[in-house]
Amino acid sequence: MEPLKSESCDLDLGTIAYANSREELRSRRLDCQEQLQEMFADMPIGAWSALVNEMHDLIAARAVDICERELEEAGYGLPPVSYAFVVFGSAGRRESTLWSDQDNGLIISDEPDAYKEAYFQIFGQRLSDLFEYLGYEKCKGKVMCSEPLWRKTLDGWKTQLSRWRNDFSWEPVRYLIIATDMRYISGDRTLSESWKAFFGKCLDETPELAIAILRNTVRHKATLNLLGQVVTERFGEHAGDFDVKYGVYIPIVNSVRYMALQQGVKESSTLKRLERLMVLDGGNMLLENVQRAFLTALMLRSTAPHREERGIFMSSGYIPQKELKKRPLMYELRESLTVVRRTHRALQRQLRFAERRRP
Repeated sequence: MEPLKSESCDLDLGTIAYANSREELRSRRLDCQEQLQEMFADMPIGAWSALVNEMHDLIAARAVDICERELEEAGYGLPPVSYAFVVFGSAGRRESTLWSDQDNGLIISDEPDAYKEAYFQIFGQRLSDLFEYLGYEKCKGKVMCSEPLWRKTLDGWKTQLSRWRNDFSWEPVRYLIIATDMRYISGDRTLSESWKAFFGKCLDETPELAIAILRNTVRHKATLNLLGQVVTERFGEHAGDFDVKYGVYIPIVNSVRYMALQQGVKESSTLKRLERLMVLDGGNMLLENVQRAFLTALMLRSTAPHREERGIFMSSGYIPQKELKKRPLMYELRESLTVVRRTHRALQRQLRFAERRRP
């Protein structure tokens, strides 16, 4: 990747690629992260988020190289076959915040080798641990290369994707939705391209999946009450706060993903998906409103309180009650949630119509 520099700062993300150890890589993450925080107020949220995700990509690619070298030095040798390191979730969509957790996997070559299963089991675990050392919290949903579900040979992935596409219950459909956002980071790119081609074939050959995905898409927590007031958490440590991730960000991501799948849009980024959808359906005011609401959601996610705990960076994902009292923020949030509600209702109508047509 080419080094990225910003005119407003001495940020040079390209230096990440030259980190020679895990300690140096963590140090460079901290330096870049600090500079990015300083740049936040002076950049459009879309451009700033792109820089943040470029940083994460470079760190991930370098971490893979360092993990390989550490295993070789520990006596495990070089990787016995080729592989691709890929990301899912917000990383797959290039929408990670500075504090996002791990969402990744491995696609391993089908080339025969008696040692590869044992090697990549160790590699996946150590790589996940390395990311944790670098400050990335382990995924609570266990979407990580340390988990057998997300670390498979290409043939193993094809078998798993085929199982998921033929089971329309909640969990397999959820896994397929996660898989939709897969993006290549490093290793053998042909493996990720073959994976994507097979995944697209699965979707094309199973039209019934659209209804199952739509059914998952329209489920989300209430964000506005009947009076148009913002619904905050009622109980727990975040009582009175607003859940940015599941209140506004994820509903938009899920809705746009479904619309993109319907139109055959192959992009993994929500903003890129919206751009393509607006080209395909020029003049659609709802899509333009969704785009504005999504940029607001990115901004709110990036400003949610965060903390460092045992060297790991994490965010609460909530807007504190005191912040909600600020009129400009509350106005933007309410406008975005109104768009979420309109989009949600439009998709609910599609679901009712589709289910009435089912034999």
